[in-house]
Amino acid sequence: MRKEFEMTEEQLEKLLKACAPVPYLVIGGVVPRSPQENANAAWQELAREMGFQWDSVQPVPGKPPRFFTAEEAVQ
Repeated sequence: MRKEFEMTEEQLEKLLKACAPVPYLVIGGVVPRSPQENANAAWQELAREMGFQWDSVQPVPGKPPRFFTAEEAVQ
């Protein structure tokens, strides 16, 4: 069932930071995670905290970015 959620300003800042590109040097053939992988990990962590399926998130039109809908986590 889809439900509306509201994250805190701190949670939003953490997500935005995770999406930011990170400069890096490839040393020894090890490439760091991409901004997309970092963003996915941040959404997964938030989903565990708030009880929703991380890959079902959709924005709520007309509301600030802290608001979103998602499918509730299956328990």
